[in-house]
Amino acid sequence: MISFSQVRKSYRGGHEALAELSFAIDSGELVFITGRSGAGKSTLLKLIPAIERPTSGTVLVNGQNIGSMRRAAIPYLRRNLGLIFQDQKLLYDRSVFDNVMLPLAFTGHAYKDAARRARAALDKVGLLAREKANPVTLSGGEQQRLCIARAVVNRPSILLADEPTASLDSTSAAEVVEMFRSFNQVGVTVLIATHDEGLVQRLNPRVLALKQGRLES
Repeated sequence: MISFSQVRKSYRGGHEALAELSFAIDSGELVFITGRSGAGKSTLLKLIPAIERPTSGTVLVNGQNIGSMRRAAIPYLRRNLGLIFQDQKLLYDRSVFDNVMLPLAFTGHAYKDAARRARAALDKVGLLAREKANPVTLSGGEQQRLCIARAVVNRPSILLADEPTASLDSTSAAEVVEMFRSFNQVGVTVLIATHDEGLVQRLNPRVLALKQGRLES
């Protein structure tokens, strides 16, 4: 489902964020990407939805080569991906419900079906009763759960999360962890970048450990 072969990612100025990365992730796996700040975790995740492109090497996602993908094809790739990044990009001039509806509007769902999906996603993360609220009135944990609802409303086969518990208290973090576990248990491939060792120990997933852009053996 996801394959990296000798992947390198460099930026202007000569900074090499990733070097010689090779690994494969099968459908339905739960995988944690660990490492200190600056190890390359976020860059690795951004290569999968083509937010970034590899400098060299090959990234395959569901058989599609990210490096050679045409720009017009990227939205179709992302329909099968749920993305939860540290910059949440919630819309504070719209309701909780409207934030979750937005991805479905982009994919052309009829309103009735989209509304049903949005409410099902909000119910899954425990926010259905807050659907009319403005996101600014939610707690940090609730805002993260809103991001998760928005990421899964399209029923993606792959869910990517970058430091999803970084700003949460222990109770909210535990709730978010259980949500990821539940999605994985129904067959969603889940990749989580984190430096939270406690999170890793609770879920006991497969781990890809990065150090200075390389996989540790």
